[in-house]
Amino acid sequence: MIPAYNFLASWQLFPEKGVYEFGNRPKSGIYKIEATENKKQLAIHMNWVTLENQAFSSSFRLNTAGEELAFEDRSLADTLQADFVDALNFTVKFLKNRQAVLLVEYELLPNGYLQITQQGSTADGTAYTNIEIYHKQLSVMPYSSSVSGAVIKATEEGVIRHKALTAMEEQTNMQLDQIRKQIELLAIQAQEIQMRKELSMIIYGAKISFVPVIGHSYYLYERKDATHVLSLISPKEYGGGAGPYRTFIAPVKLLADHTWVEI
Repeated sequence: MIPAYNFLASWQLFPEKGVYEFGNRPKSGIYKIEATENKKQLAIHMNWVTLENQAFSSSFRLNTAGEELAFEDRSLADTLQADFVDALNFTVKFLKNRQAVLLVEYELLPNGYLQITQQGSTADGTAYTNIEIYHKQLSVMPYSSSVSGAVIKATEEGVIRHKALTAMEEQTNMQLDQIRKQIELLAIQAQEIQMRKELSMIIYGAKISFVPVIGHSYYLYERKDATHVLSLISPKEYGGGAGPYRTFIAPVKLLADHTWVEI
């Protein structure tokens, strides 16, 4: 199962919602997170446009297992390292001479938005925090969803037409915003179901020496031969480690529909 599965999407920036202590607020931006073919890395691509309409792009990769990975721009960092906290949070450290020079935190908010927090220092040593808010970019959106998109404006052909266009714009924008929120909620629910399906496939392919009970919690481990085993024994009972197994994957629970969920 891919760490940070919920983050795999193309995200569109809300420039007006961000906080920028260092650098200028961009006009627009796209943040794309995808898994590589072998599912051992995440590929991250960024594109943004400044208020002066200058376009920039950047990209890097992360090892999903948490190992350090060389960073191309050695002027900024030598390596970077990801830490996948849970399904809603992960962090990336940019390391220079084994010291963290930039910390980037990724968090999925309750409303489905993606919050990216950057913590670093300027050239003179002043600490800063930049916060960016993104919403999931959906190709089915029939309307402009960024501040740089087209906006319907009233013409100068009369007060009546101006008022009608203004009322129409307000009503349609409100309706489209409601639809967008519904689509985002459905997308999140679909991702949650897909995560349960993938986790369930792993567990039903694992070694299970007992009959799981609906509503009860168990512990999923990876063995040295890369197979999995479901256990009644928690890492705490192993002294905080994985015991005889290579890796502790997650605590899991069997639901009434016979799918499994990470808890």
